[in-house]
Amino acid sequence: GKGLVYGKILYDDFPDYMLSFLFLRYLSDNYEAAARKELGTDYPVLPDDDKRAPLAVWYAANPADVAEFEKLMRRRVHYVIEPPYLWSHIAELARRQKGELLSTLSEGFKYIEEKSFESTFQGLFSEINLNSDKLGRTYADRNAKLCTIIWK
Repeated sequence: GKGLVYGKILYDDFPDYMLSFLFLRYLSDNYEAAARKELGTDYPVLPDDDKRAPLAVWYAANPADVAEFEKLMRRRVHYVIEPPYLWSHIAELARRQKGELLSTLSEGFKYIEEKSFESTFQGLFSEINLNSDKLGRTYADRNAKLCTIIWK
């Protein structure tokens, strides 16, 4: 179908982007599942129309416990992803065509490379140029293209 062709064109044009997004999604899904298990009944259950990441809600409600929680998660899954960089948040920015998607992705990739893992993943996303003219000439153009790639 049309979606498959569209996906194929995007995949051919942007294999590095797609692989990076898939990896970020995998890390996020794994992390959120571990956090849900760890927090048990404290893990927020949000209504369907609330698209925030449950962990973002927990972080906001428990600022004094965040450092201890992240230490625990480093022991459990060996890495940390802060709520703004979770795939669920990135995908929601894309769905809503938010202007901060590109900057959030850039910060997220940098965070994962430098701070997420105890042994850093320096250079993990080095193939990804989020400022590439392939994506668009201006920040707004690149942001819009990324929203489309992520949300389709």
